[in-house]
Amino acid sequence: MPELPEVESIRRGLAEHLVGRRILGARAFGTRVIRRAPQGLAPVVGRTVRAVVRRGKFLWCDMGEDLALLAHLGMSGQFRVDEPGEEESTAGQRRHLRARFELDNGLLLDFVDQRTFGYLAPVTFQATADGQPGGAGSKRAVVPAPVAHIARDLLDPYLDESALLDILGTTRRALKRVLLDQEIVSGIGNIYADEMLYRARIHPEATALPAAAAQALLNAGREVLEAALAAGGTSFDQLYVHVNGESGYFERSLQAYGRAGQPCARCGAPLQKITLGGRSTTLCPVCQVAPIG
Repeated sequence: MPELPEVESIRRGLAEHLVGRRILGARAFGTRVIRRAPQGLAPVVGRTVRAVVRRGKFLWCDMGEDLALLAHLGMSGQFRVDEPGEEESTAGQRRHLRARFELDNGLLLDFVDQRTFGYLAPVTFQATADGQPGGAGSKRAVVPAPVAHIARDLLDPYLDESALLDILGTTRRALKRVLLDQEIVSGIGNIYADEMLYRARIHPEATALPAAAAQALLNAGREVLEAALAAGGTSFDQLYVHVNGESGYFERSLQAYGRAGQPCARCGAPLQKITLGGRSTTLCPVCQVAPIG
């Protein structure tokens, strides 16, 4: 599933093409993509995109007043911006077309989703609990109602870092499970949880951390996410691409995720794969010492 760097890369690409544009038409292909939208996509037609915003792994187009077009990419959702007719040159891509929007400058915005876990929904806003902007790309202290429970992420300037440090210092849950909990800190999935724990030399099954180690983990997380964002995210296949069809290349920089059996870049020991909470997890058994007991 796309994580913060991938979704933020998509947000930036969408903002470049959509902000200030009016939606002239919207069509869903099938009902699954609008399964959370009782009125379909009709409410956004005629509205102008004021901002493209992200919180965690969620995206939305702020249509002004009380309306947002909420998007979750699921496992394989993509947005593609094309000239009319241009999409036909990308063989196979449009076989999985789930929705199409016509913009007032003649461009088309397509939502493509092979595995169909993603969705689109026009939704209303509610005020943010802390009175701060709702997410990356927003100046308004509102958030779509279905996203209100999603926490801020490590790159959000309005993240309550002290509260997060308190959780990391007292939790009885395995730290990787805490990092994956989108109601505690958002935007982190399996890839970047493994990477930040590896960089901070913390075992994924460790629980409450001393204050210095908790801060080191957050610092490592920010470093990993910023590096991945600079690289355009991680693309293992064509299920994640930017709005122009290009892939991210942070895969080349991964030090833990997907490297089980390969030597640790620090100590040379073979990296180990374990299962934690039903998810594969890669770690260095030497650099990331297992908790006792």
